[in-house]
Amino acid sequence: MVWAFSDGKAGHENQTRGLIAALVRRVPLDVRWIKLPAYATTLASLMTRRFLPGADLPPPDLLIGAGHRTHLPLLAARRARGGRAIVLMKPSLPRVWFDLSVIPEHDNVTGAKVFTTRGALNPVQPGAKRARAGLILIGGPSRHHGWREKELLAQIEEIVRREAKIAWTLTTSRRTPPTTTARLAALRAKNLKVVPVQQTGPGWLPEQLARAAFAWVTEDSVSMVYEALTAGCAVGLLAVPARLRGKKKIQRGVEALTRDKLVTLFAAWQRGAQLAPPSPPFNEAARVADWIVDQWLTAA
Repeated sequence: MVWAFSDGKAGHENQTRGLIAALVRRVPLDVRWIKLPAYATTLASLMTRRFLPGADLPPPDLLIGAGHRTHLPLLAARRARGGRAIVLMKPSLPRVWFDLSVIPEHDNVTGAKVFTTRGALNPVQPGAKRARAGLILIGGPSRHHGWREKELLAQIEEIVRREAKIAWTLTTSRRTPPTTTARLAALRAKNLKVVPVQQTGPGWLPEQLARAAFAWVTEDSVSMVYEALTAGCAVGLLAVPARLRGKKKIQRGVEALTRDKLVTLFAAWQRGAQLAPPSPPFNEAARVADWIVDQWLTAA
């Protein structure tokens, strides 16, 4: 039995779903989603050892949550009903209070009860790859990266021109500036289809990633980089200006992927480097799930 805790944020829930999906591929599990109780209710649960949101559920083997708001409810539920509490990020509470903290390596956290991953977990899975299908995933300016529209479009135009045998599908994100979206939509190439994020549904990107052989991702879009790798795509990085390169933890993670040849920088591709899919396959959710099953669930 798994109790999954959601704070309502899509990115956090995506991590939880990724781990749960990987666990279910290993062992049969009943999964129940828990809506977070009010803070006062959580405190009362800790004191009384009665966790009302799960009162009618069987006791959990695992309690899983991502996002700071899930941390105290995880502990309250474990105190009331047992099980092992797993948090999918660097917790805001002492790590020793949890049975396992799954933390991306760029946070530089090690020690007992810590499982280090490359990036955040996700539920993406590879599918039947189409050798001539490619994706171009565009992010936008952030606190970690700036934005140079003209240079970005020049990179895309060069990729589409040089890789003329690939059918490219390009999509934007909610951070993409409107001017960039407009200029992307105006690109004219027979092998390029532009699909703005507003025209995509919840399952659109995972489906595209599953079948795409190649994916170019702007460096700011870290979650999409890891999703493309998990999908088994050969991944290239479109250059965007970084703020304080080498000092931000997110950038350190991407730089490590580059050193380990899991991704190819646009400048290296210009010099003749080829995009290659990750080998061995890249699937951090499966790696975490394997550990959990082998350590805690096999003998159950």
